[in-house]
Amino acid sequence: MTATDLRDQKAPDPDPAEAGQPSTSQADRDRRRRARRRARVVAFVFVLPALLLLGALVVYPVLFSVGRSFFDASGDRFVGGDNYTEMFHDPATIKAVRNTAIWVVIAPTLLTGLGLVLAVLVEKVRWATAFKLLLFMPMAVSFLAAGIIFRLAYDEDPDKGVLNAAVVSVHDVFKGESSYPTARARDGQGLTKDVDGSYGTSAGVSPGDTVGLGLVGVRAEDLPADARPAYPAAARKAPADELRGVVYLDFTRGGGGKQGEVDRAESGLPGMAVEAVRDGKTVGSATTAADGSFRFESLEPGSYTVRLPGSNFAPPYEGISWLGPALVTPAIIGAYLWIWTGFAMVLIGAGLAALPRDALEAARMDGANEWQIFRRITVPLLAPVLTVVFVTLVINVMKVFDLVYIIAPGPVQEDATVLATQMWLVSFGGGNNQGLGSALGVLLLLLVIPAMVFNVRRFRGSQR
Repeated sequence: MTATDLRDQKAPDPDPAEAGQPSTSQADRDRRRRARRRARVVAFVFVLPALLLLGALVVYPVLFSVGRSFFDASGDRFVGGDNYTEMFHDPATIKAVRNTAIWVVIAPTLLTGLGLVLAVLVEKVRWATAFKLLLFMPMAVSFLAAGIIFRLAYDEDPDKGVLNAAVVSVHDVFKGESSYPTARARDGQGLTKDVDGSYGTSAGVSPGDTVGLGLVGVRAEDLPADARPAYPAAARKAPADELRGVVYLDFTRGGGGKQGEVDRAESGLPGMAVEAVRDGKTVGSATTAADGSFRFESLEPGSYTVRLPGSNFAPPYEGISWLGPALVTPAIIGAYLWIWTGFAMVLIGAGLAALPRDALEAARMDGANEWQIFRRITVPLLAPVLTVVFVTLVINVMKVFDLVYIIAPGPVQEDATVLATQMWLVSFGGGNNQGLGSALGVLLLLLVIPAMVFNVRRFRGSQR
């Protein structure tokens, strides 16, 4: 081979790796690595304000509360776990834990059940959108405003509280109300009061007598519209086989008249129950007419007592003490249900809309009724959604504060207290023991964390 051939033969290119230069694939990897590093830096710069805000508003208060829970009320002396020990020996805190447990068990269960039932029923309503809007509207009301609304609704005075106004109205329809709750007899005027609130004649009366039963304590303007003067009835003599009498208002406007006697200007008391009693047994009953008169016919000869039963003087029915110690917690839970039912219904309704309709139609074609479809198909398919709604509500009720603090009156505040309100009361509401309050806050955090972790895992599982 000549020298010219050797020159013409091209030498092979050197290997980039042997020449100390990176390969194309290595350069691409380095370029991507640098791009990812820049993206992380940019992302961190954008996330940094949120992280600072989260740290200032969440992380720092949590860490500070944990540390503060190991110090005394003044914050100067380290007491270790004494606050946690005291927390479980304090009757108010134990009651708060018990009430919180009641909230956690009852409120989410009722809300999830109501939301499920309403979501299923709304599908069959013509104006479904308007119905959903109506139920969801309380979510736009703040807890403060809702607490004020229900504090008024639960007022024990029927003239103020709408619930007691309705209860009293229904009660009066079926049982009626007492005729003259403020009426009473004058002392020494022939009537004696028994322990059951009734009045009876001091002396025995017999058929053929006419008795006058004078009462006071009734304002003239409170008399029934059909009340008439009692004098004509009192002036009539009774037949030998009848016992007659008149119940009247022993008071004359402007003064005058004589106590214990029926004057011409004095009014009868209509609608009052009267009984004839002999040997402790009621042998006759009557109701006074417009002029206050009554009579008992066909009585056997002998001595009788004329009695005005205590029902005539019973105080008016005032309704139910919604905010009393026994009912205050259920009453507040009722207000909570009013606010959150729409939330549960909308979430469950969204899950219901995503159900495969072919499964429901196939069940109907196989002869299943609506209850069987609901129980065996709808509820099992909605189980993931129902679980998320339930756990979310559990987290929410553990933190409830506004409704309890606003609705419960001061005297029953301790009967309605939950962990959140107890934490505030101990720390700032008069207890001034922020060490114990911080321990309560840590306890509340520990109770909420498992539910939060469960919910996060459910969300991640659904995304997969």
